[in-house]
Amino acid sequence: MEKSKEIIQELERAYWMEMETIQNYVANSQNLDGVRAEEIKKALAADVTVELGHAQNLARRIRVLGGAVPGSMQFRASQETLQPPADSTDVITVIKGVIDAENAAIEQYKRLIKICDGIDYPTQDLCIGLLSDEEDHRREFIGFLKEYEKKS
Repeated sequence: MEKSKEIIQELERAYWMEMETIQNYVANSQNLDGVRAEEIKKALAADVTVELGHAQNLARRIRVLGGAVPGSMQFRASQETLQPPADSTDVITVIKGVIDAENAAIEQYKRLIKICDGIDYPTQDLCIGLLSDEEDHRREFIGFLKEYEKKS
């Protein structure tokens, strides 16, 4: 029973991380300006749908395990580096913020995978899939960063 509560708490943490990422991806995909920003804006806008799917899958799993999906009053923001920059042409700051957010999500899914090992295989399987998605997304933005830093 205690392990189940811990799993639900960590699923809720992952859920909020995904929801905050959605907010920041929407903001950055709209706020960035300039020719160099277009590819990043498109990638962020497309990833909103992916991240929403992650949040929905996490919410579904929370319910299956007997938890309640939290409402907005329980939200606490933490993605400082993914906040839209004051300079709307500062693409590199946004890219680095995305990488930071992806790194945090990767660590959270690794934590969940470890906690679930030998106890909750469906949640572990879900988190393995989400981990893979986040690693792919991080790799994409690391590639963007290489290109953008080269041009700076």
